[in-house]
Amino acid sequence: MTVPDPDGVGEIIASEDAHVAHNYHPLPVVIARGEGAWVTDVEGKRYLDLLSAYSALNFGHRHPALVAAATEQLGRITLTSRAFHNDMLGPFAEALAELCGKDLVLPMNTGAEAVETGIKVARAWAYRVKGVPADAATIIVADGNFHGRTTTIVSFSDDPEARGGFGPFTPGFVSVPFGDAAAVEAAVDAHTAAVLVEPIQGEAGVVIPPEGYLRALREVCDRRGVLMIADEIQSGLGRVGTTFACDREGVVPDVYLLGKALGGGIVPLSAVVANRDVLGVIGPGEHGSTFGGNPLAAAVGRQVVEMLASGEFQTRAAALGEHLAAKLTELLGHGAVAVRAAGLWAGVDIDPAVGTGREVAEKLLARGVLVKDTHGQTIRIAPPIVVRATELDWAVAQLRLVLAP
Repeated sequence: MTVPDPDGVGEIIASEDAHVAHNYHPLPVVIARGEGAWVTDVEGKRYLDLLSAYSALNFGHRHPALVAAATEQLGRITLTSRAFHNDMLGPFAEALAELCGKDLVLPMNTGAEAVETGIKVARAWAYRVKGVPADAATIIVADGNFHGRTTTIVSFSDDPEARGGFGPFTPGFVSVPFGDAAAVEAAVDAHTAAVLVEPIQGEAGVVIPPEGYLRALREVCDRRGVLMIADEIQSGLGRVGTTFACDREGVVPDVYLLGKALGGGIVPLSAVVANRDVLGVIGPGEHGSTFGGNPLAAAVGRQVVEMLASGEFQTRAAALGEHLAAKLTELLGHGAVAVRAAGLWAGVDIDPAVGTGREVAEKLLARGVLVKDTHGQTIRIAPPIVVRATELDWAVAQLRLVLAP
């Protein structure tokens, strides 16, 4: 394969615009290579990646250990379907279950699939274990949530772009304010199967709940006999300086929903992880995926778990996160009106007098820094955990220049 002619960048983007459905609005850059925290476009210009594919690249682009695991498996076998056993799924599931402190793993591919699977598991548990009448189970969710874009998931979204024009919607969900455990308790009734929550809301702009919120949810779920399901698809696997965002409050949910970084930025891989008394309610034929648990993804996922088991990446994310938060906080009153940070994950609200989040992202692009906007005035920052402190300093310096009047 040849590298496209640099003079043809506009043609590359035009071809994509002509033949790819317009369900995204990407920044005008054509990326051709990546290594660590950096990517290179087709013209040879380098950019510091502060998005990490929405936290799918927690370990950076083409991490050598992950590439080696994938390459070795590519030379053996990549897909068997779950009609047969393969020699990688069991070791991967055992390692991931141990990392989570749970019994069972149900592997899928994408984050949305993990959420859909978690919903099915919660409903099955409600009917078969809790005794909720058939077709009456409800799940409590949080306002401002983002769990994916399938029809069922957007049924409990309050984002008009994700939801508008896609009804009729799936019933069975009750939404309450994020960060309000009392509102959750008030919403629980005899038909409640579970509480589904992001420990930190990512798409909403890295919104961090009040201290004690997750502990209070855990207590409510225990006392009222409902499942606590933590969507750690963006927040988990080292991103916030702990293995899971729930660890920040010492909370263990009944069900973990994992994805993104679980595939090492190489293959789609997601999972639902829970104990046998919860995940054991699903039987043969009731749920599945042709690619779920494929040996290629399992080999990469096992390597991801091995890397996390050392604690090295969590420690690094915590230390660098403190450094990044301190630097970003210096921008308050200088074009930034709010900064929210947890580990190497931050949301910066831009003063409307400076511009929109999209405009700031485009100006940073011109300076060699990749971020992405959300909800109009916010940019999200989520560098690979392999980033250096000096690189973060340089990136924040570019942001300071962009925000300057």
